[in-house]
Amino acid sequence: MTPELRHLRYLIAVAEHGNFTRAAEDLRISQPTLSQQIKQLERAVGVQLLDRSGRSVRLTDAGEAYVHYARRALRDLSAAERAVFDVADLSRGSLRLAATPTFTAYLIGPLIAEMHARHPGITLDVKEMTQDRIESGLLADELDLGIAFCDRHLPGIGGTALFMETLSLVVSAHDSDGEHLRPMPVRDLATRRLALLSGEFATRGHIDAYFRRQSVSPRIVVEANSIQALIEIVQRSSVATVLPDAVTHDHPGLSPIPLAPALPTRTVTLLRRENAYQSAAARAFSAAVGDHVRARGYAPA
Repeated sequence: MTPELRHLRYLIAVAEHGNFTRAAEDLRISQPTLSQQIKQLERAVGVQLLDRSGRSVRLTDAGEAYVHYARRALRDLSAAERAVFDVADLSRGSLRLAATPTFTAYLIGPLIAEMHARHPGITLDVKEMTQDRIESGLLADELDLGIAFCDRHLPGIGGTALFMETLSLVVSAHDSDGEHLRPMPVRDLATRRLALLSGEFATRGHIDAYFRRQSVSPRIVVEANSIQALIEIVQRSSVATVLPDAVTHDHPGLSPIPLAPALPTRTVTLLRRENAYQSAAARAFSAAVGDHVRARGYAPA
């Protein structure tokens, strides 16, 4: 018997769940059927792929090796199917995109609107996630493109620098009194009440490191795990925040105030898996990003 694609999917499911029952539920087949299919696969390859002796089911050494190539085969097959259905004129197609959280506040919305205006037949699946998960998703062929920052990327991840992101103090437009025309010395933050992103955000780590270097301990009165919540708080109060100043471009109720010395800039990067097939939709999105960056006048990388 020659192994079939279902055998590969079944083996991977058991390996991921470590349990035949849960894997069968996930696959929506009966447990006896799943067990029989795995045994067929083991007979076909001539080795035991699963260790069933413990409380959980584990891959044998041979199973580990086989699953590695099974995942690669399924990933390549998925790419091949997308290539077949890819339409160069962009009358239809799909794009799987992920971005780190701060970009949902000022970049993703305009980009999606632009893509829909240019190519209404393209379906987009947009996710918000951390950079490490984006890179893992690209390597697993669960994503086509990611927007994050220039960093030490996982092997196999390539990036195209888009622009330099600048962070500033962000205040209510009613509370700025023209302050945005001149930089604020960072020591003056001691008199400000701040609302900041919570520690789970990489941006918060970037901000905290800046405060430590400047020996400043501002009064943090609010921590939030939502950028939209920070925007609402700042627009409606005298509390300030620290966010990318580009967030203020589409929020007239906010004003940026540069700090002196300035917060270090970050290089915004478009991520992809190296040597992966790039669909027409992915190429079109890359072009839309470049056009948007130039139109907004973001600092070139």
